[in-house]
Amino acid sequence: MLKSLFILLVLCLLTGLTGFAQPTPPKPVGPLPSENQLRWQKMEYYAFIHFSINTYTDMAWGLGNEDPKLFNPTKLDCRQWARICKEAGMKGIIFTAKHHSGFCLWPSKYTEYSVKNAPWHNGKGDVVRELADACKEYGLKFGVYLSPWDRNHADYGKSEYITYFRNQLTELLTNYGDIFEVWYDGANGGSGYYGGANETRKIDAKTYYDWPNTYKLVRKLQPNIVIWNDGGDRADLRWVGTEAGYVGETNWSLLNATGDVPEDQLRHGVENGNAWVPGEVNTSIRPEWFYHEREDRKVKTLPQLMDTYYNSIGRNGTLLLNFPIMPNGLIHELDEKAVQAFAKATKEAFAVNLAKTAKATASQVRGKSAAYGAEKAIDSDPDSYWATDEATRNASLTLQFGKPTAFNRFLVQEPIRLGQRVKAFTVEALVDGQWKQLDKQTTIGYKRILRFPTVTATQLRLTILDAKGSPLISNLAVYKAPLILTPPVITRNQAGELHIKPGDSESDVYYTLDGSTPTAASSQYTAPVKTGAGKVDVKAIAYNRFTKQSSVPSEEKFDINRAAWKVISTDATSANQALDGNAGTSWHQPKSQAMPADLIIDLGKEENLAGFRYLPAQNWWEEASIITQYQFAVSTDNATWKKVSEGEFSNIKNSPVWQTKSFAPTKARYVKLRALKNTQEGSASAYAEVDVITQ
Repeated sequence: MLKSLFILLVLCLLTGLTGFAQPTPPKPVGPLPSENQLRWQKMEYYAFIHFSINTYTDMAWGLGNEDPKLFNPTKLDCRQWARICKEAGMKGIIFTAKHHSGFCLWPSKYTEYSVKNAPWHNGKGDVVRELADACKEYGLKFGVYLSPWDRNHADYGKSEYITYFRNQLTELLTNYGDIFEVWYDGANGGSGYYGGANETRKIDAKTYYDWPNTYKLVRKLQPNIVIWNDGGDRADLRWVGTEAGYVGETNWSLLNATGDVPEDQLRHGVENGNAWVPGEVNTSIRPEWFYHEREDRKVKTLPQLMDTYYNSIGRNGTLLLNFPIMPNGLIHELDEKAVQAFAKATKEAFAVNLAKTAKATASQVRGKSAAYGAEKAIDSDPDSYWATDEATRNASLTLQFGKPTAFNRFLVQEPIRLGQRVKAFTVEALVDGQWKQLDKQTTIGYKRILRFPTVTATQLRLTILDAKGSPLISNLAVYKAPLILTPPVITRNQAGELHIKPGDSESDVYYTLDGSTPTAASSQYTAPVKTGAGKVDVKAIAYNRFTKQSSVPSEEKFDINRAAWKVISTDATSANQALDGNAGTSWHQPKSQAMPADLIIDLGKEENLAGFRYLPAQNWWEEASIITQYQFAVSTDNATWKKVSEGEFSNIKNSPVWQTKSFAPTKARYVKLRALKNTQEGSASAYAEVDVITQ
């Protein structure tokens, strides 16, 4: 009898005390991530570091003919880089070992165009080695960027270059320890030095590099690596179609394994794609990737960095945030302060998970088994999950707080080992006995974070409206993040009037015109402010009079007033949109106007000029008309012209920010910006803004 009872007890335990067999585990919904991709996704946040020979020429891209003697970072300290990244909460660093110039930051035995011919460390230095060692010391993973395009190498465009490229790749993947990611830029072919040829070379990016065999080499040398590539054959990770710091609200970690990838698919993924290719959001802490002193006042603010966080990690992506290294070899203190504030703010936002003390219930549980119960979504175990029956495609999970609870952030995760499933969901709060919808969204994936105004509720409900398979939720969390005020946006129109737009409706705006930091005792902005004919340095803050809280200052430095300026190369009145101070408007030259295309401006009177600025059209559908190669000329009489600058706007298609070019000071009344080449042949040149720099 006792023996029979013992056997019955064992059977009950084995069957979950229900008297029935445990339900079978959920079926995977493919495609599925590899172990390497899973490891990478869990990193979430890591650093890019851009440093090369063009750091010393103040250019976005090196041309390939820069003298190695320029490279002399007298204070270079890779341990500083690693320390800052570690303190910022980053999990690794990807380093530009070779950018488009072809200059190598390690002593490659396959070229003389490297640090071994630089004065730094008397030609005995190796930046890649120093950074790899610093990463190991600080417990960071190490990755490398190797540009496929090489504007220095004489054989670029020939088959011999592929051997050179793979030889250098082998050096990087065998001599510096474990490499977690290798990064290949999509910029391929164009003008370059090419060993002295000084010509334009075009290649077929789909076939030239023979990516399948290059990938085989990479995986042989580094079995645990992930490959990023926005050109050629499908890699492990994908570009998200922009360098602005976000991925689409709908974000499937899937693409099709073959065929071209339209920009929309890069942004959103493909719901029924046949390959797991998750998105990595790459962006810089400044407008450009390499260091430019003029951008010291353009370091991303805390609200901008928080937006980037929610629009990357919070949308099923990872965040690759770039630090441009100064010529002395250090990360700028303003960049360091920015990521320290960012780390502090994210820690505070997610400090207290209100779901931990809540009671979880579900509309359905797989096989009615505790092994897949609602509480598995809030148990802090990433390997457990709430699951529904196999045929289910919609279900709900409810948190009961027990008392009115205030919150403004919602975090949810799927166990992506079993695939990405959810196609649509809502989040609701029970407020004063009534259900209120807080948000309605599409995909979840590895991690989804929603923001909404603070609400006080007794219950919260996640409803899966549709899914590719039975819904599974591995984590659900609720937070109340502190308020962070958004700095105001400062613009100046052609008439010279300052417009300062607050970041939210509850804040007042205070400003200064002399570059000093404003306080609540400064001038309050209530209407457009007229400025004089000269330069003005505007700073402004948002101030909440109830909480006595201030935003970080926003700053804009404006050159001479443009009130008297006039576009004279066309009779189209819309051409003045290039001078109106509004980045949201733009003027297109007629498509019938063949290259080169000129924009001529009368400044109204003679000025002492030292440079110019160009802002391309900011609407994504206009990107085909962005100027990539230019000439800039000046004149005193609109008859005799002197060319003062010529070159390229590097990376402008992917990063359509202000382009600044300096030249030797000269007096002129008329200026001419000539478009020599656009991002798409035959397209019309477009201008959001054109400005000058006076001495």
